[in-house]
Amino acid sequence: MALQERPEKCVVAVDGPSGSGKSTVSRRLATAVDGVYLDTGAMYRAVTWAVLQGGADLADPDAIAKIALETELSIGTDPLAPHFAANGVNVDAPIRGAEVTGAVSAVAAVPAVRRHLVLLQQAIIAAHPRIIVEGRDIASVVAPDADLKVYLTASAAARAARRSAEDATDVAATEADLARRDTLDSTRAVDPLKQASDALEVDTTGMGIDEVVAHLLHLLNSKVSK
Repeated sequence: MALQERPEKCVVAVDGPSGSGKSTVSRRLATAVDGVYLDTGAMYRAVTWAVLQGGADLADPDAIAKIALETELSIGTDPLAPHFAANGVNVDAPIRGAEVTGAVSAVAAVPAVRRHLVLLQQAIIAAHPRIIVEGRDIASVVAPDADLKVYLTASAAARAARRSAEDATDVAATEADLARRDTLDSTRAVDPLKQASDALEVDTTGMGIDEVVAHLLHLLNSKVSK
């Protein structure tokens, strides 16, 4: 399924907590509209990897910000093969590891880091006519003028089951970690995880990937055909 009439420019903001299906759905949607895909969460993870490599104290926002602003990011936006590098090192694998996962919320909470990465994200959006952007503050901060704003969610059990299947981890431990990250991300002082007032909530509990993508395409068709 594809757009009935492909718009010249199309920005779709996909927000939501971990395990709601954002990455898989966003990549599939980008392919369907012949666009590109930006995983903003991976940008924060790549910076977190660099911060950990630099030995910064996670309780020292100035030290974190210094490394973040000095880190050179390479961001691949092909939805079929997205990739990330930090300071010339491919970090696709390590940014998904436990060490980065445990530290990313602390790094992402630093205001200077968020300002820096939001500007990078907005530059990438401006450079592409059709782009699907996923994260936690896309509709509210990064792309408030997006053509379609979606907040993907799912039950805690469903999200934990999906993530543990991806990572081959214990479901109970995964659910506890997701709850920890949700709390940190939704209560941080700057750009917290939240549903934008004009974003459409889509609960993916019990929905297959094809079903979710088809639903979002329907929503997008409705928006761009007006």
